[in-house]
Amino acid sequence: MNPTPDPVPARLRVIPSRLLAGAAVVADRLVGERLAAEGARKWHFAVLVALAEAGSASQAELSRRTSIYRSDMVAVLNELADAACVRREPDPADRRRNVITLTPAGRRHLERLDTLITEAQHELLAPLTPAEQDELTRLLTVLTEHHLPPHLRPHDAQ
Repeated sequence: MNPTPDPVPARLRVIPSRLLAGAAVVADRLVGERLAAEGARKWHFAVLVALAEAGSASQAELSRRTSIYRSDMVAVLNELADAACVRREPDPADRRRNVITLTPAGRRHLERLDTLITEAQHELLAPLTPAEQDELTRLLTVLTEHHLPPHLRPHDAQ
């Protein structure tokens, strides 16, 4: 009896871009499922992290910090405001724009989402040793930063 051949051709199984794409699909699914169980999305998490790390910001600044299109940012902020996670207030320096601030409820929600994201990372990286996980993260960071436009690269990567 002949063993069943691998359905994916060997040449395809060693192409880094294909492997990255496959891993990205799995990662996206794991994170998306966990966040959805909390009624959240990746963009919610990104906005909450940006506000927690860098403080209040205009919608335009949040778009730059998170790479979320401005047109999509409005919907994300509406959802977060409806959940009392963020507060919109007129900017005292320019009344035409709003300043977005993280609320105490938003901080608590972010803590829960952090736990879910961490769980998803553990599941995704389960086959790797801790040292391999660190090395994978380092290598992915190098690749990602290399392909960013120069103005978006971290200062120490330029």
